[in-house]
Amino acid sequence: MNRNLLSERLSDAAVLIAGKHTVRCPYAGCGVSVRYRHVAPDEAKRLIDLATDHSRH
Repeated sequence: MNRNLLSERLSDAAVLIAGKHTVRCPYAGCGVSVRYRHVAPDEAKRLIDLATDHSRH
């Protein structure tokens, strides 16, 4: 596993323990990620859509 990817995964795990969620863009080489905590379901969906739609960022 790539060292940078491992670092990102460990960071994501630590944030998850704190009650936050991290969504990353699935596009290879894109570094966009969104973290959220305590948002309404509609807002969570909007943030997920924003992070995963590479054409929007």
